[in-house]
Amino acid sequence: MILLADSGASKTDWACVSRENDEKYLFTSQGYNPNYITGDQIVADLQACMPAGFPVDRVQEIYFYGAGVTPLQYPFMEQTLLRVFTKATKVFIAMDTLASCRALLGTKPGFAAILGTGANSCLYDGRNEGLNIDSCGFILGDEGSGANIGKRLITDYIRHNMPENVYKLVGEKLGKNNDELLDQIYTRPFPNRFCAQYARFVQDNFDTDPYFPELVKEGFRMFFDKVVTHYPDYKSYKFNAVGSVAFFHRRYLEEVCAEYGMEVGVLMRAPMEGLIKYHIENPDV
Repeated sequence: MILLADSGASKTDWACVSRENDEKYLFTSQGYNPNYITGDQIVADLQACMPAGFPVDRVQEIYFYGAGVTPLQYPFMEQTLLRVFTKATKVFIAMDTLASCRALLGTKPGFAAILGTGANSCLYDGRNEGLNIDSCGFILGDEGSGANIGKRLITDYIRHNMPENVYKLVGEKLGKNNDELLDQIYTRPFPNRFCAQYARFVQDNFDTDPYFPELVKEGFRMFFDKVVTHYPDYKSYKFNAVGSVAFFHRRYLEEVCAEYGMEVGVLMRAPMEGLIKYHIENPDV
């Protein structure tokens, strides 16, 4: 059995599949960014999330793609996963950008992005991730992501930098005063997840006031200004992306791509189905 994992900032999607038949097991756990979680926490959460009857001892190959999983973290993730899947003989660890490439493009070269809770992007040569302009994560970057949309919404609210009707609506949704919001973001765990949860609220209010769609479009413009336009000859590629922000905000993403002279290609809400197809068809990667 092959075990695939796509681990983002908020959650990890898992699929255990067979190359011989249609046997498949799917489940979800929390996100396993190794910069914010311990090995013991991963093992405990993973064991709690696996469905009854999951074939732990039949897992022979593991392909784990994760946000924040730099090469420095590869040994940690491999050792942690082998604590659970002790019979596995192959463990492949990579950044989540490679998952997006393989799901979106298969074996074709091109440009791939992630626009979900976090953001990232890279060029792809058809097999491996190539040039990557670092998103710099939640604190320094992640422009265009759900966390960045939520962060800018909260910042505008604290500064009262929004129309009065929007200010009242946002205040009712946040349910916290300025000091409580700052405390939540600066002292509590996972501030990126806290901010990202409000991206859906922004989406639900696109027709309420122009402030909301403009917030999203400006996030996409920031992503282009700070990241996409720095790829050599970026206009020669199609803009392919995975993630809920890209998928649900396609209308505004297409507008911004057109502003920057880039055509939209494939947009997926999540990469797992594409990853399954890739690994079934390419057993030697």
